[in-house]
Amino acid sequence: MLLSKSPPVVILLLTLFPLIFLQTLSSSSSSSNLDNFIKCISTNSEFSTPISAAFFTPNSPSFTPLLQSSAQNLRYLVPSAPKPEFIFTPLHDSHVQASVICSKQLGIHLRVRSGGHDYEGLSYVSEIETPFVVVDLTNLRAVDVDIDNNTAWVQAGATIGEVYYRISQKSKVHGFPAGLCTSLGVGGHITGGAYGSLMRKYGLGVDNVLDAKIVDVHGKVLDREAMGEDLFWAIRGGGGGSFGIILWWKIKLVPVPETVTVFSVPKTLEQGATKILYKWQQVVDKLDDDLFIRVITQPTSVSKNTTERTIMTIYQALFLGEPERLLKIMEQSFPELGLTHKDCIQMSWIESVLYIASFPTGTKPEVLLQGKSTFKNYFKAKSDFVKEPVPESGLEGLWKRFLEEETPLTIWTPYGGQMSRVSESETPFPHRNGTVFMIQWLSTWQNEEKESTVKHIDWIRKLYVYMAPYVSKFPREAYVNYRDLDIGIMNKKNQTSTSLASSWGNRYFKDNFNRLVNVKTKFDPENFFRHEQSIPPLSTSAR
Repeated sequence: MLLSKSPPVVILLLTLFPLIFLQTLSSSSSSSNLDNFIKCISTNSEFSTPISAAFFTPNSPSFTPLLQSSAQNLRYLVPSAPKPEFIFTPLHDSHVQASVICSKQLGIHLRVRSGGHDYEGLSYVSEIETPFVVVDLTNLRAVDVDIDNNTAWVQAGATIGEVYYRISQKSKVHGFPAGLCTSLGVGGHITGGAYGSLMRKYGLGVDNVLDAKIVDVHGKVLDREAMGEDLFWAIRGGGGGSFGIILWWKIKLVPVPETVTVFSVPKTLEQGATKILYKWQQVVDKLDDDLFIRVITQPTSVSKNTTERTIMTIYQALFLGEPERLLKIMEQSFPELGLTHKDCIQMSWIESVLYIASFPTGTKPEVLLQGKSTFKNYFKAKSDFVKEPVPESGLEGLWKRFLEEETPLTIWTPYGGQMSRVSESETPFPHRNGTVFMIQWLSTWQNEEKESTVKHIDWIRKLYVYMAPYVSKFPREAYVNYRDLDIGIMNKKNQTSTSLASSWGNRYFKDNFNRLVNVKTKFDPENFFRHEQSIPPLSTSAR
């Protein structure tokens, strides 16, 4: 009776009271976690500036810009995506050590971000447990180049573009074999392998790592000697977020000519793109080691005056030499492309970095210091490794499916050369001899509505099924830096069965997966460093 006589506003408040109470509890809990974390960090490290300036909560004006700063996939920035309780931006290695110690003491789940590009957002989103916090290494981006010894020490928060720039400022005849996208964070990028336009000549980034510094599960900083060869092996290709927090990489610089040659040659279906691509598959892994030719494929308009679409294939290349030698190689091995002298552009190696990253002509190398991602979309990606050429009939079926999608993209990356000379077990990255090329599949869109997301993800999943007969089998291999949660999700602290991980573990690492599990069990048996596809330790019963 009392309620029936209460004013509507009172009824509303009484109705909402449980919700308000829960929200207050949640806010109080978040505030408590933050206060305790700050207190713990202060106890375990030193700050020359107020420690609070390194923390950002959802109420901070800088929180959203910081969260979005290096993230590439807009799917994981929508309002419904889980957000960290706070972001911590260390200013020194000791702060990273303290963050591990404190998150363990307080029982707060930790995610670590060096660049934020990861395709499924695992470094700044947790779908498996809350609350969680993010340690963002954006302030740790020093690059110390030692030309005399052909080495450099690089902090994990630097972008690969910054590394390239700093090398080029010291020498015009030194480079480093890593990513083509210049805004990649070095920390996570190298943990997965790090491939790029120098891979056929010098292998992957992980093949050219000499040392590292990592914060382990106890909060200790270990270099190669201290961590031992097993852990050093695991972090060079075993994927990020499983074994510790990378602080520094010591990389080996490689020689490059003072002048290199690049070209981009487009071919449409009407210009014989299908037959040319079939021939590319037959020769690309056998070309001179100095020559890297990748293929970018996407739909395009037949002409400006029609909505009819065709397929455009773009042959983009880096050659470590002069145009004259390049033209001789192409005439002998791949005349079908019809490369001419006017297609060839000579430039410095650092300018070729900008060229392949699709910066506008004339862009100054200093743009690499901005560390900004130029590719932000809603997208879903997958990857494949190809052992035998996809037949023309298979390509024709692929084109048909591409023309059904709005803005699909695929990138075909050549193997062979040095990639075929490194043993599958040398590093956790196993995709070596026998691989002709890798394919990255992408579906991109600009609409965050759920229907749009479902539609595009459904398309790429069907495309993936279509391609199954033409790609690697048993397992169907995938690249760990192109994370794909379609092939298995785990890894809560109490959910460590290796059988749960075998679906994606074997695809990313093949026979190296078991060794990675053993390393994980030795160095992080309680699974502190974990995410949806982190390496699991053996369960207690299995040890």
